[in-house]
Amino acid sequence: MNLRPPPLSRTATHCAAWLGAALLAAGCASTTSGSVAAGGQGRSQLLLVSSDAVIQQSLQYYEQQNKQARAKGELITSGAEWSRVNAIMQRLTPQVAAFRADAARWPWQLVLIDEDTVNAHVMAGGKITVYTGLIRKLRLTDDEIAAVMGHEMAHALREHTREKMSQAAAGDLAISIGGALLGVGEGGQQLAGLGKQLALDLPFSRGMESEADLYGLELAARAGYDPRAA
Repeated sequence: MNLRPPPLSRTATHCAAWLGAALLAAGCASTTSGSVAAGGQGRSQLLLVSSDAVIQQSLQYYEQQNKQARAKGELITSGAEWSRVNAIMQRLTPQVAAFRADAARWPWQLVLIDEDTVNAHVMAGGKITVYTGLIRKLRLTDDEIAAVMGHEMAHALREHTREKMSQAAAGDLAISIGGALLGVGEGGQQLAGLGKQLALDLPFSRGMESEADLYGLELAARAGYDPRAA
């Protein structure tokens, strides 16, 4: 018995290609920052996933991270180290309006986690995490901490997480369309849901990192920190 699906007609193939291209084109946005150095920087970003959806997912991730750290006695929200990093954040956040006006209204929040991890990250919507290993192991100055935080904040300002999730969603779309046309069904749908699920854990692209370097340095400089410390 031949269980293979019948070959796609040329019309069906063209329809699938047209539908995919139309949806991707609809999700492409030409985004422009109000900076660098007030001159503005623009590029096209694929933004299929809504900003609200990304912020909501990021908030859930942030709350879960903090819950786990609190359970292990590693969540720091007061004390000398937290106050030092928080003071840097309080100088950086007023400068975000130069890059995008709505970011000034984000509920910026900082937690310090007592781990040896040499890292920091900022979730969509302004949720900042710094690990004590970054400060203690590297013995960073305030200028250096500001450069690191500025870089991470720039990822949020430029919506790089949203862009990653949209790229994953585009892959999901291709799988879903192909699965529907080929009669794959549920298996294809399961594969299609995997991309967005993993997107938060994927590294940023080299281009995104370079963009965050550029915007982060200016953000730190606008806050009065020495960008040469980066």
